[in-house]
Amino acid sequence: MAKLFSFGFWNTIARFILRNRLLILIAVIGATVFLGSQWKHMQFSFTEANLLPDDHPINIEYNKFLDKFGEEGNLIVIATNDSTLFIPKKFEAWNALTKKLRTYSEVESTIGVDNLKRLEKFSDPNRFELVDAAPKVLNADSLKNYETTIFNKLPFYEGLVYSKKTNTVQTALYLDKAIINKKARKDFILKELIPIIEEFEESQDINVYVSGMPYIRTLNSQNIIDEIGLFVGGALFVTSLIFFLFFRSFRATLISMITVLIGVMWAFGFLGLLRYEITVLTAIIPPLIIVIGIPNCIFLINKYQQEIKNHGNKAKSLQRVITKIGNATLMTNVTTASGFATFILTDSTLLKEFGVVASINILAIFLLSLLIIPILYSYLPMPKEKHLEHLNKRWVEGWVNWIENIVRHKRIMIYIVSIILLVTSIIGIYTIKLSGSLLEDMPKEASFFKDIEFFQDEFGGVMPLEILIDTKRKNGVLKAATLKRMDQLQELLVDVPELSKPLSVVSLVKYTKQAYYNGNPKYYQLPTSQERNFILPYTKNSSANGNILSTYVDSTGQYARMTTFMKDIGTEKMERIEEALWPQINKIFPEDRYDVTFTGRALIFQKGTTYLVNNLVLSLSLAILLIAVFMAWMFRSARMIFVSLVPNLLPLLVTAGMMGFLGIPIKPSTILVFSIAFGISVDDTIHFLAKYRQELKANNWRIKKSVYAALKETGVSMFYTSIVLFFGFSIFMISNFGGTKALGGLVSATLLFAMLSNLILLPALLLSLEKVIANKEVMREPSLRIIAEEEDMEDVENEKSTS
Repeated sequence: MAKLFSFGFWNTIARFILRNRLLILIAVIGATVFLGSQWKHMQFSFTEANLLPDDHPINIEYNKFLDKFGEEGNLIVIATNDSTLFIPKKFEAWNALTKKLRTYSEVESTIGVDNLKRLEKFSDPNRFELVDAAPKVLNADSLKNYETTIFNKLPFYEGLVYSKKTNTVQTALYLDKAIINKKARKDFILKELIPIIEEFEESQDINVYVSGMPYIRTLNSQNIIDEIGLFVGGALFVTSLIFFLFFRSFRATLISMITVLIGVMWAFGFLGLLRYEITVLTAIIPPLIIVIGIPNCIFLINKYQQEIKNHGNKAKSLQRVITKIGNATLMTNVTTASGFATFILTDSTLLKEFGVVASINILAIFLLSLLIIPILYSYLPMPKEKHLEHLNKRWVEGWVNWIENIVRHKRIMIYIVSIILLVTSIIGIYTIKLSGSLLEDMPKEASFFKDIEFFQDEFGGVMPLEILIDTKRKNGVLKAATLKRMDQLQELLVDVPELSKPLSVVSLVKYTKQAYYNGNPKYYQLPTSQERNFILPYTKNSSANGNILSTYVDSTGQYARMTTFMKDIGTEKMERIEEALWPQINKIFPEDRYDVTFTGRALIFQKGTTYLVNNLVLSLSLAILLIAVFMAWMFRSARMIFVSLVPNLLPLLVTAGMMGFLGIPIKPSTILVFSIAFGISVDDTIHFLAKYRQELKANNWRIKKSVYAALKETGVSMFYTSIVLFFGFSIFMISNFGGTKALGGLVSATLLFAMLSNLILLPALLLSLEKVIANKEVMREPSLRIIAEEEDMEDVENEKSTS
């Protein structure tokens, strides 16, 4: 009885499913309705993912910055370099545009040519005041003078309102910080800002460029939303088409599509139930479920049709499908889910959520396949002869025979090619680069990406990089020594071509000196000690600088903020820049008197990429270890670990080498390739080795005969499932996101390599190492039998008939 427990258990499961068909269908429908009701709780991410754990030092520094100065990513800029802007009609239209935008509650304030303020000196009492810089009467002469004033006499606004490169002017829109990470930001940008600007461009024939992190985040998240439907539809179309070409049955195709569609509905439902945001990672789970679910359908339907062809008994066929394929399908889905579940062990919230939802839904699609397919077939008439013709396809048999011929006669060539691939891949791996670019994965053809490139050329970047300076004493920022050191830091940053001109309290102090000397731009510099004594009475009696000062200095005067914008540079380049800057920064700001830190969302994303790569290497290692232990336990042979892992690790190395040669960097999206591909490709190994062990026993431990029999038996199914997986993951290549596109291509290529490796290298290793692996002592009765043997089935059925 112990021998029969596993299959007796599955036989009990089969009887339960087939005897309670209606009840189970009602339960599935009920669960689907419940999870469908959770869709309303789905939330789309309105910011870029924070890849670092909350207690990471870099996150702690960023939160410290937010406590002092609030959200830094609330700036949207609209710009134009139109040469006719300072003609009265165009200038009035531009002013009307910014004034209209200023009326929205989502816009906190604006700075642009329409409301530009100039700092002026007044007496009785001595004070500075902000006065309108724009002319009150708009005509050709006044606007010409105003244009000259902006570009030649107001250096304080360079980089903020204008760029001298092509005489570009921009209006800065500061959004309400309370809506930055909420749906209201998205609604304002998509429903108000973009239509208004498009209407302006059309009516005035002026090209307007728009950027800023809130704008970029919004359009990026909208692209994610748009692509979910595209991926789900594309995956359904491709997998259903391939499925139909294999089975030539509308009925089988429809049943499979119903199964995976319910799986997709459950995937969205679990996202809502768990209150997880839909990010660029979790967005790929629904189509991933389709791609992984279809092979389950192939195994179950293929086995059902084989049983029908063998004995023509529908009830017996359905019971045997569950009993014989249920265990194997469960094991392969468990290993796949385990690969994704290792992400839960990382410290990254983004990866944890991805791991939780992916692993839950992989097990859910297994359960759905096991329940829905046999139940629906039980209500349908038996397949016709034409539906079974695919079981005898000569071209597939010919392909398997070709594989067998290679394994039989060209084993040395297999090892030579494998070694060449291994060495070449290792060379390629050494050329892989790490990328922490926030913009790299964004769609390059999108108009907003072209706007990003414009702002990078004109203003030096769009991604804010914040520098927090702690003077360690109250009111230490406005001390002459501190201001001088900050000015030295600004000059240092100006010499870095990847960074824009910095903005800080130093700029404001320089502007006060220029104002003291009646606006002469040559005096835009820090005042001397003597000049400070003259200027101080003007600043004490002035209320003009209060709001601007609070932007760059905290309420205690201890902390200063310096803002620059960086270009779309990757992690490695930014690390080199930091490495070059820090010795000079520490020289300017002695560490015993000042604390200087770099922060900001863009920098956090870059640092998070490095952190993520380290965590994913760990998760992949854990996945390999987990599956290795599983294989050792399943086959009760430590030697089988080597045989099972080599054919699955080689494709991963080949893919990594290919990434190096093709210039595809390691980043959050592409690093997932290895964990996804390994978790799926090892399924083929399990199927092959399980069948091989079964054949060993049936053929009285004749190794060669067993290997070739296993190859013929599993080759067709492995080919079918690998083709579905290949084209299914290829769907991701239609994405506009570079990372998602690379993910699809690389996973497809890896799974194709893995199929060939499992069909060619794995049998070759078994044949070459037969004396140390394939003998009765090593391949003794396994802890867990994956595929039911005929005598087991007969014993279970006989026991059932006599009970």
